[in-house]
Amino acid sequence: MSQYHVIQPADAFDRLAQFSTVIDVRSPAEFAEDHLPGAVNWPVLENDERHQVGTLYKQDPLEGRKVGAALVARNIARHLDQHREVMVKHWRPMVYCWRGGQRSGAMNWFLNQIGFKSLQLVGGYKAFRGEVIRTLSSQPGTINFIVLCGRTGTGKTRLLHALSEAGHQVLDLEGLARHRGSILGALPGQPQPSQKAFDTALWQAMQALDTSRPVFVESESRKIGGVQLPESLHSRLRSQARCVWVEMALDGRVQLLLEDYQHFQSDPAGFGRLLEGLIALRGRERVGRWQMLAQDGDWASVFRELVVEHYDPGYERSLLNHFPQLGKAPKVSLAGGGLEDVASGVQALGLIAAQDGGEALPSERRGR
Repeated sequence: MSQYHVIQPADAFDRLAQFSTVIDVRSPAEFAEDHLPGAVNWPVLENDERHQVGTLYKQDPLEGRKVGAALVARNIARHLDQHREVMVKHWRPMVYCWRGGQRSGAMNWFLNQIGFKSLQLVGGYKAFRGEVIRTLSSQPGTINFIVLCGRTGTGKTRLLHALSEAGHQVLDLEGLARHRGSILGALPGQPQPSQKAFDTALWQAMQALDTSRPVFVESESRKIGGVQLPESLHSRLRSQARCVWVEMALDGRVQLLLEDYQHFQSDPAGFGRLLEGLIALRGRERVGRWQMLAQDGDWASVFRELVVEHYDPGYERSLLNHFPQLGKAPKVSLAGGGLEDVASGVQALGLIAAQDGGEALPSERRGR
């Protein structure tokens, strides 16, 4: 492959948005686990074909290469037929595979033979994964985080979304993880990403941040459902970030939880199965009562008791242990989770950020 038909990782990752199409030629299973942001999957070997060629190669390398070459050629021809409408004049793709080897090299050769200025990513996905790990290790230390802390159901996530809409910078970790972080936190119809895909989404979100301005983020445990925060980010949030304590009266919290977890009302049995994970902590009798309340449709009582008897005990003490800045943190009180209540919280948080000297209010930035 000519040196003019390749691109080094440092150049590629700064220019991803400039390519007409980023083509991942790995198998669908590899692509599903993780891929470069915005990439499309044009596999030159399907899942079973990759397994077949790999097995054959171990037994007879020459035979494996012959079979693999034939499969790759047929699959590339199929993609060229299927995606002809994409390949217009001045189309500029970048192609990658696992390590920037034969799979992407073959596709890149064909595209350049047609006449497109296609580039092959040196090092492939492996190089990109290394860049993600390096960035997630170093970048959190450059960001001025403001952590929203508070008991369960105090509207922290709603505040975060409203802050974003108001023009403030936010890092929505639960949104990236597609999970609310508790035993009930799985989102209906939205499976969590793989760890690698979560890392990539986090990398992409952090790359977009302006490090001269503060970033609002919600307090999180090390794990959000099945994915884990990078240690550098987790440590930064807990030991060095500024904190704000968000509070709301119990009635407002129960109402907010009823709204956010409304999907459980159509599946009380599924809700009950999730609660079984609390038996070791809260006892079978108490968990059985919560399951019975759910079966009876008394959801307000369920969430009220969960808040008072499960989430709140020791929660504030745990936060104080993990967030040493919390003891002197300013407080933002919300009357409820409605639009006006959240708007007042956003205004208070904007003033807190501005008073600290690191953030102009959105209206001030627009007027500059």
